[in-house]
Amino acid sequence: MQAYVLINCNTGSETTLISELKELPEIIEINGVWGKYDIFIKISTADPNGVEQIVKRLRNHPDIVDTYTMHVLYGQGGTIDNE
Repeated sequence: MQAYVLINCNTGSETTLISELKELPEIIEINGVWGKYDIFIKISTADPNGVEQIVKRLRNHPDIVDTYTMHVLYGQGGTIDNE
């Protein structure tokens, strides 16, 4: 299972939060971003409930204010290298 998650966090906590989230093995990409959201992550897990478990963990973090999760639809796209 793969998903992208956009995160809003408390102002000033971005750098610390990114460092913490880098330690989670299910997070395979993480970037600070400008705009409506503060952090962009990509989750990949073999567990069918893995995305839900990670998102619940994110939502319980004291510095995370809001999340927006987008589950990947398999068979529609992929990386440029795969096409």
